[in-house]
Amino acid sequence: MALREEVGVMGERPAGPEGPAEESRSGTISRRLNWLRAGVMGANDGIVSTAALVVGVAGASVSNSALLASGIAALAAGALSMAVGEYVSVSSQRDSQKAELAAERRLLKANPSGELKQLTGLIQERGIDPGLARPVAVQLTRKDALTAHARLHLGIDPHELVNPWHAGLSSMLAFLVGGLVPLLAILLTPRSVAVPSTVGAVVLALIVTGSVSAHVGGASKRRAVARVVVGGLAAMAVTYGIGLLVGSQV
Repeated sequence: MALREEVGVMGERPAGPEGPAEESRSGTISRRLNWLRAGVMGANDGIVSTAALVVGVAGASVSNSALLASGIAALAAGALSMAVGEYVSVSSQRDSQKAELAAERRLLKANPSGELKQLTGLIQERGIDPGLARPVAVQLTRKDALTAHARLHLGIDPHELVNPWHAGLSSMLAFLVGGLVPLLAILLTPRSVAVPSTVGAVVLALIVTGSVSAHVGGASKRRAVARVVVGGLAAMAVTYGIGLLVGSQV
């Protein structure tokens, strides 16, 4: 009863230097950066895996129709695998978020005074004076207790849970875009220079994806680019060697 009375008399003042609106904007930016990073990595996977396959098949000296069929199969299989994998992963994350929110909702109903005390402590940890933290906690509780606890305690925005369908679709599209680079490069260039042309196109594409991923993550672009380029070249070298070996035996 005391909690309800205290909550009921509080005015509608801003929650502090970093209110819910500011936290929401920060969370939105963070989610966009995560999606961008995931998209870049999906494109990088598409580039490397498709390039490794088509270069390996080209090493076996197969016909252009066989090369095209192999490339399309690699694109389809890889894109669907990425979509399903990301959908399952993000679905598990969403289920976990829902479970945490349900548990928090039960706690708010069973022990509102204790939850208010906890929220006050969380606000104090963010640099708010103890004398101000209690009124801020009361105001946030009056407005939307679950959202306040979810954001400050769980790090979850209950109004913007992760979406497995968006994650799966974006991963699939990113893989397809990346995989088209080596496939088109090897199909649209003369057979005599198809492999080196594909290697060149792949290196350029990996430089772009490596630079973007490093920029998003605030890491060293030189190291990021070196890692993805060396990894891509190694994958293509191995599969091309296998293709040459298999082609000579068939």
